[in-house]
Amino acid sequence: MIRPPDYVLSIQPYVPGKPIEELERELGITNSVKLASNENPVGPSPAALEALRESLAGINRYPDGAGYYLKEGLSSMLSVAEHELILGNGSNELLDIAAKTFMKDGDEAVMATPSFVVYAMAVQSVGGRAVQVPLKDYTHDLSAMADAITPRTKMVFIANPNNPTGTISKKDDFDRFMEQVNEDILVVVDEAYYEYVSDPAYADSMKYLRSGKNILILRTFSKIYGLAGLRIGYGIGKKEILTDMNRLREPFNTNSAAQKAAGAALKDAGHVARSMKVNGEGREYLYLGLSEMGVTYVPTEANFIYIPIAESGKVYEKLLKLGVIIRPAGPDAIRVTIGLPEENRRFIEALKEVLRVG
Repeated sequence: MIRPPDYVLSIQPYVPGKPIEELERELGITNSVKLASNENPVGPSPAALEALRESLAGINRYPDGAGYYLKEGLSSMLSVAEHELILGNGSNELLDIAAKTFMKDGDEAVMATPSFVVYAMAVQSVGGRAVQVPLKDYTHDLSAMADAITPRTKMVFIANPNNPTGTISKKDDFDRFMEQVNEDILVVVDEAYYEYVSDPAYADSMKYLRSGKNILILRTFSKIYGLAGLRIGYGIGKKEILTDMNRLREPFNTNSAAQKAAGAALKDAGHVARSMKVNGEGREYLYLGLSEMGVTYVPTEANFIYIPIAESGKVYEKLLKLGVIIRPAGPDAIRVTIGLPEENRRFIEALKEVLRVG
């Protein structure tokens, strides 16, 4: 019998949010809302859609493997050199490539818990050990994470903002942490939701890139840019780090349609502003609705809200039957994406019914 290594068998497959079509088919309902996967409810930029349509005539050709034009746009926007950029099939792919590039069997990587589950999966896939440090007040405990570093540590993963809690690591804590990290450790900062952050105390990861630190900053077009279905993200890092990662990056890993749509989305500042406005208004509406029910929530710097709640699995199932798809976040919490006004209203009304409030 063919059998994978034990470290592969130890990986729990990622369970994505349930698609609307599947839910409605299973339960025989219609008009459900999906607030489970932190997608942009506004949708993609009209400019991105137009670029996508224009790209279709050329899909018989392989894409630009280097992503020249998208990198050119990112380089201009971020004030980094093009050789300091790497494109990925979503930022998830870049997590995997980084682990495969810089870790081997027996190495360790430090990360928070709860945080994005793919970090541990990427580490386990190469036989590494995920050292998980509990959050403190729903936020990365960077001091404890620094203490968890050993001679076996090769990488540290920091989600900023953190998924699923929506909290951020702030400048002072991040600065102290970076001072304690040795030069032979790669710090991966996952900034999938950074465009949503408004707190001026948010840690500036780019300054460490500019100072030559071993840092890999990951961002995506899946969230505020509304291109989750095209699977495209990017990493920012030193040329030497990205050169090594490119050794393992698949040829043509990002498709031509995604590259062109992402390039157009970058130029549409108005769409980003509209998305921020919808998110901010929705966040305040949900805060008010939850407060009126007496439900505790964690203030967020992202496009979702973490809600500590008992028997979260039962709450999730009951909400499903009411046509509202959210995300369980462990046994004692749920995570809800901030949606459009009607979607947010549906969630609040459904949660009231589930909790028998009012």
